[in-house]
Amino acid sequence: MKNMRRCIMFFALIAMVMPCMAQQLNYSVSGICADEGKKVYLVDNMTENAIDSTVVSDGKFSFSGPAAKDALISVKVEDRKWTTDFFNDGTPVVINVNDSTLKGSPLNERLTKLEIEQNLPMKAFAAKTSNMTEEELLKNQDEILDEMNAAIDEQMAFANKVFKEERNSLIPVAFAGYYFFENGVEAYDELVKEQVVFANHPLLKRTRDEVEELLQPKDSPKTAFIGQQYTDLEMADPDGKMHKISELVGEGKWVLVDFWASWCGPCRAEMPNVLEAYNKYHAKGFEVVGISFDEKKDAWVNAIGKINMPWMQLSDLQGWKCAAAPAYKIDAIPDNILIDPQGIIIARALRGKALHSHLQKIFGE
Repeated sequence: MKNMRRCIMFFALIAMVMPCMAQQLNYSVSGICADEGKKVYLVDNMTENAIDSTVVSDGKFSFSGPAAKDALISVKVEDRKWTTDFFNDGTPVVINVNDSTLKGSPLNERLTKLEIEQNLPMKAFAAKTSNMTEEELLKNQDEILDEMNAAIDEQMAFANKVFKEERNSLIPVAFAGYYFFENGVEAYDELVKEQVVFANHPLLKRTRDEVEELLQPKDSPKTAFIGQQYTDLEMADPDGKMHKISELVGEGKWVLVDFWASWCGPCRAEMPNVLEAYNKYHAKGFEVVGISFDEKKDAWVNAIGKINMPWMQLSDLQGWKCAAAPAYKIDAIPDNILIDPQGIIIARALRGKALHSHLQKIFGE
């Protein structure tokens, strides 16, 4: 009996150890780089720590060693902004840092192709602005902000496309940051529920948590002011006419006060989601009022037209000195509060699917 007990314990130990061992794979990376003498880093995206580093010699570099199976690893050259990523699937990787191309498994070659395509808008923007003087940047800041936001919008849309078309591979994990920024961190729960191939990748959960932290104002947690009576604000609309939030509150109406700015990429990326909710529930009593943290009226008004927001828009054009900041302890945007017909704040920081889920509970399908 004693020997049998030992035998059972031994096999239980083997069963515990083997999965840990199986999750390690050796990687082999070789590459070429024109930056002679520069340091090249191999970074694990999960820990954001360098696994290894080397120096470019004779235009070449290489790495080898063990890492977690399917870990998303980045190759980054000192002083270069762009990285080249690959999943550690055991297939040797050959990288040309000069043009960000990669040869390896079909998975990693596909990943590289998609990342290059997604980065095209931002690379074009960077190329256009990199040689501009500070004076030129200030002079053209409205146009530049519009172009930057347009590039971000394209990147967000591309991430959505990847999540839709690459459901049967790990590739969406590399685009998760963009996806959660646009669709809200609640989209993670849907992916887990659907049991997509990449749902259990640890980096997906970590990215979800990072985006939630970034989107959550430090001094404005989701629970701030919930259960309290709202504070009224009075500001001008684009035509200079003064309005108050209280004009919309009451009479069976539920009011989303949306804090945003024309220069805020994540704010603009969220607007199609708010517009969808507005169109769906407005007839049932859902109202929206935008409170802008802009300073320049032209940029604010132009953004309203470009994004096509039909609801009331107000601003005191004081930027971060906006009256809404101290009233609702806002130090980061996007942010919002949802006010019920009695003037009580019932929710805060509703983005992506969380907004729709909350409104569905109120109004039904």
